[in-house]
This record gives sequence, C-alpha cells and structure tokens, in this order.
Amino acid sequence: MYVIAEIQGQQFKVEQGKKLFVHHIQDIEGGATIEFDRVLLVDADGVITVGTPTVEGAKVVCEVVSPIVKGEKVLIFHKKRRKGHRKLNGHRQQFTEVSIKEIVV
Repeated sequence: MYVIAEIQGQQFKVEQGKKLFVHHIQDIEGGATIEFDRVLLVDADGVITVGTPTVEGAKVVCEVVSPIVKGEKVLIFHKKRRKGHRKLNGHRQQFTEVSIKEIVV
C-alpha cells in the first residue's frame, strides 16, 4: 500500500516504514509526531482511489527523526567572458528527516 501525499508543497510517494527528506519544517523537535492530511492518491493493493483534490479521511502519520539535515552542496558559478568577472556561490538546502509510522485511509 502506498499513497501520494503533498508535504511542504511537494508530492511524495509514501510507504509505511520508509524515511523521507522533506523541506525544513519550522519549530519542530526530534521525536515529535506530525500528521499530513493532503493525500492525493491511495493505492491499496491495486485498488486506486484518486482524490478531488484530496482523499477524504486519509492521512499520513510521521515521526521526526532529525529536525535539520543539510543536503548536498550546490555550486553556482557566474562568469562574463572577456571581462575578468567570476563569482562562485555555494548553497546547502536544509531538510527535515521523517519516518512514516502509519497510513490511515
């Protein structure tokens, strides 16, 4: 059984027991329980239910494993040819790691 859920503005394929890295959730602590009720699609052993826009009564129960995890570093390089202009910036996105405890349909 899996569901497609919208978490922090992104859609994720969610299965019980899996871990996800979602965009950083403000003011949350490790070990806290979160519920996401924006479930867009439910696949229960081949029986697919598509929401309009969400499935009524369906939700995903998660536990926060780590409140802040930094992603890989992305380098942004700007150059203007023949001008001697070069600039290098780096960015590391912050994520929250959650573990899927239960899917309620």
